[in-house]
Amino acid sequence: MPKTPHVEKHFTASDTVRDIVIGMSDGLTVPFALAAGLSGAVALTSIVVTAGLAEIAAGSIAMGLGGYLAAKSDRDHYLTERTREKTHIRVEPEREMKEVSQIFTAYGLDKQQIEPIVQAFRNSPQKWVDFMMRCELGLKSPDPRRARRSAFTIALSYIGGGFIPLLPYMLVHRMMPALLISIATTLIALFIFGFIKGKFTGTHPLRGGLQTILIGGLAAAAAFVIAKWIG
Repeated sequence: MPKTPHVEKHFTASDTVRDIVIGMSDGLTVPFALAAGLSGAVALTSIVVTAGLAEIAAGSIAMGLGGYLAAKSDRDHYLTERTREKTHIRVEPEREMKEVSQIFTAYGLDKQQIEPIVQAFRNSPQKWVDFMMRCELGLKSPDPRRARRSAFTIALSYIGGGFIPLLPYMLVHRMMPALLISIATTLIALFIFGFIKGKFTGTHPLRGGLQTILIGGLAAAAAFVIAKWIG
């Protein structure tokens, strides 16, 4: 009887999802808080829209640049450590062989089982370096396109999130109705975002949605109360 082949499915887009989460969470929260705060201090929705657009532009650039620099720093760190590991293997091969043995010993292999593995690595320095980078240092080779892609993804997610609380002020020209619609749509968006994020990150989706609403709601409420009090 033919057997159904076992196919393992793994989620492989964790870096992209992380960038979307970073950009979208800030994009929903910061412009929402700004718009709510201004609603307590000014009378014209046009002022809220102008300030909101300026904040989205500045925030998306800053967040995208931060993502670019973080990804570039990761790659620079990896390349530096890889160069150092190559030097160690070339200059101190015996010590590095002992480190390989220690790694496999921790997995329950004995000396006779480890010896051919060590010799195989010694005959293939490139694979030896790859192994040490992954198993000794816990580092994997980053995608060279990661920095640019991260910057674009975070910035675009920030813009997408930022327009959700701002759009009601563009469509409704009375302050209080615009504020109430902005609160309703943003809280719904925050819940949906937190729910979906929870599915990807392993958090209970309902808990993730409620946590995101709580954080975004508190930020907006604090900004509104402070602006109202000062104004």
